[in-house]
Amino acid sequence: MAEYKLLLPSMGEGVMEATIITWLFNEGDHVKEDDSVVEIATDKVDSDVPTPVSGKIVKILKQKDEVAKVGEAIAILEIEGEGGNTVSEETITETPASAPDAETLKAIEEPLKASASTEFSGDLYLSPLVKSIAQQENISEAELKSIKGSGLEGRITKEDILEYVKNRGSQPTAQTAPVQQAAPAAQPVATSAPASTITAAAGDEIIPMDRMRKIIAENMVKAKQIAPHVTSFIETDVTNVVKWRNKNKAVFEKREGEKLTFMPIFVRAVVKAIQDFPMINVSINGENIIKKKNINIGMATALPDGNLIVPVIKNADQLSLSGLAKAINDLAYRARNKKLRPEDTQGATYTISNVGSFGNLMGTPIIPQPQVAILAIGAIVKKPAVLETPDGDVIAIRNLMFMSHSYDHRVVDGSLGGMMLKHVHDYLENWDLNTEI
Repeated sequence: MAEYKLLLPSMGEGVMEATIITWLFNEGDHVKEDDSVVEIATDKVDSDVPTPVSGKIVKILKQKDEVAKVGEAIAILEIEGEGGNTVSEETITETPASAPDAETLKAIEEPLKASASTEFSGDLYLSPLVKSIAQQENISEAELKSIKGSGLEGRITKEDILEYVKNRGSQPTAQTAPVQQAAPAAQPVATSAPASTITAAAGDEIIPMDRMRKIIAENMVKAKQIAPHVTSFIETDVTNVVKWRNKNKAVFEKREGEKLTFMPIFVRAVVKAIQDFPMINVSINGENIIKKKNINIGMATALPDGNLIVPVIKNADQLSLSGLAKAINDLAYRARNKKLRPEDTQGATYTISNVGSFGNLMGTPIIPQPQVAILAIGAIVKKPAVLETPDGDVIAIRNLMFMSHSYDHRVVDGSLGGMMLKHVHDYLENWDLNTEI
């Protein structure tokens, strides 16, 4: 028999650690290859970790609510045969978490370097969570460099930076002076100030935020603080889109075993408009604009528990309508059944929010960082509309829909934001009824 270290796997760009939510098996239980053995949470998404081998769990190294780093051992399995990933009893009891090899370390570091924000120089490898805490607490780059990290290769972990914040008052004056100057500006947005003025009355129910709701709240506040939002609106006649879908949905479902929703059509129109106006497909990096090569469309999805998640259709410009339909259905299903992987929610360059799915006519969603625009699609409603014909104007019953385009006024002016929206409108209004699926 041999012993096998189950490591926390790489979870995509910028994700360096995860919190253990629940072990699905106990010590002494036997597991089969590809069984999900533990649920983990990152600042992106909750997901499962499968085991690549069959065997018996002899020791769990990371307990519920503990944080594990990518490449760190979280459990020890007893397997048949020799196996290359073995550990001694001494390793189990004294040093359960060994560092990954050079190749693994490089694979971990490179995405993090690419995702580092301009607030801090490239030699600081910070996870998104650590960066967020540093920005909220107005911790300067000089201060960060003074923190001795306990993570992999000396990197700063969440515990390191929280400990630093806790003991900040005892730091040398030279380090804290710049932060004290910035403190008054940060006070109005501190979450603790308004919370202390609100009290529960008799009969009120106090519901603690779950982990995902806390992340959503933090991200939404941050997004509104960073980006000056401007919103344009347009009403679109999608009668041709409705007719086309009605004609093709039964055929598509019979052929592919997939539902044909309106979302693939909306995504196709958005992709074509982004290709017309590529400066919508950008992000801001300090005083630089990063023009994205790939078109990755985020799809805001409501979860059964009331939370929100945004899975990403990667390289949407390279997918056919059929491919878009399958990708969208797959992501929506896995999102609602908590089957998304961390990488499924990363890398979006533009987002669509279908507020019409709740019967809403229009909405003004918040731009997810670091994107610079988001499109909201309202409910499709039959209305009387004036049509221009060769014989004059006529009133007809049409399928109409409002769209709103919110954009970051730092880099997207009204002309660009408005023209982008108008092109989406035009692609939908002029949808070809003979389009192949």
